[in-house]
Amino acid sequence: MKAISLLGSTGSIGTQTLDIVSQYPNKFRVVGLAALRNVEMLAEQIRTYKPAIAAICEETKLPELQAAIKDLDPQPILLTGAEGVIEVARYEEAEVVVTGIVGCAGLLPTIAAIKAGKDVALANKETLIAGGPVVLPLVEKHGVKLLPADSEHSAIFQCLQGVPNGGLRRILLTASGGAFRDWPVEKLSQVTVADALKHPNWSMGRKITVDSATLMNKGLEVIEAHWLFRLDYDQIDIVIHPQSIIHSLIELQDTSLLAQLGWPDMRLPLLYALSWPERIYTDWQQLDLVKVGQMTFRAPDHKKYPCMQLAYAAGRVGGCMPAVLNAANEQAVALFLEERIRFLDIPRLIEQTCDRYQVHNCFSPTLDDIIAADSWARQEVKGASETLNCVAKTF
Repeated sequence: MKAISLLGSTGSIGTQTLDIVSQYPNKFRVVGLAALRNVEMLAEQIRTYKPAIAAICEETKLPELQAAIKDLDPQPILLTGAEGVIEVARYEEAEVVVTGIVGCAGLLPTIAAIKAGKDVALANKETLIAGGPVVLPLVEKHGVKLLPADSEHSAIFQCLQGVPNGGLRRILLTASGGAFRDWPVEKLSQVTVADALKHPNWSMGRKITVDSATLMNKGLEVIEAHWLFRLDYDQIDIVIHPQSIIHSLIELQDTSLLAQLGWPDMRLPLLYALSWPERIYTDWQQLDLVKVGQMTFRAPDHKKYPCMQLAYAAGRVGGCMPAVLNAANEQAVALFLEERIRFLDIPRLIEQTCDRYQVHNCFSPTLDDIIAADSWARQEVKGASETLNCVAKTF
């Protein structure tokens, strides 16, 4: 059985990973769990999966977690804070670490797992978006596998199996178009948080659902694909595919296209990341092309979705700029979810922050440089949002 440490166990990625473990108890076992603050769910997971080590990031929640599982025998090692999550990531018994923590908070635990020689099932985009210049050399140094666990990059990875070196010509990332794919651009000024969280195809966490609505998720995936598959940005394209049946495609040197298809279900890429290079039989619903009926495609509307171009620009600049883009987006989305800024303020704040960072950019960044850039961008967005709100109140 493959031993798994799971970071972000109470989120969407985490719960679906545990569904897979429950379905295949002869293939996988959980040795470590880490969650942000959901004590009740984490306690239930500890009872069910009996990990040797568990951590809750929010330190004030530790006594509550201890009380919730005080009758368990044996007791797991219980830790707290960011250091506790890092200890779960590098726990000696773990063979593979699933990184389901949302945002740049997943960067340090992922690095810890890599340094400890663990394979990583990567469901955290930000690890490579912000930390690519640092993470990839560590992967090579420690000889671990970095296996994509999100649907688009898993699709590319699956299509590449058996493709010879030099055979890849181009990547096509498919995008559902998010909550506003059928909205006219003029109506976006009226968007509410509830509107942005109504994804038409996928069930995901709040932050990534908003990223899908702005299509920043696809821009971030472009940067991630650049690092994972070592392609220039001119070789990575985005196409809107509303049905979300084709999860991404590759074009080979002879112009052949290979695609991976399936119902929108995050369990499939997670299972492949955990089981690779095996293919495990499932009883999940099989794809019925007759039921699908038709699949359509269109070019993305850059006027409606300016975040995509911001991501391409940040990726091409390189250095710490992708980390700044990512942190600015995380902070802006958080402010939007708190209803402190409007939907259209998200790309405005990101662009303004990236523009201001140009003079500070470090082109051969260390981990400390990336962390500093991340912190700077968050503070910059907070300050700029307060200015926005002050201006708005004068009208």
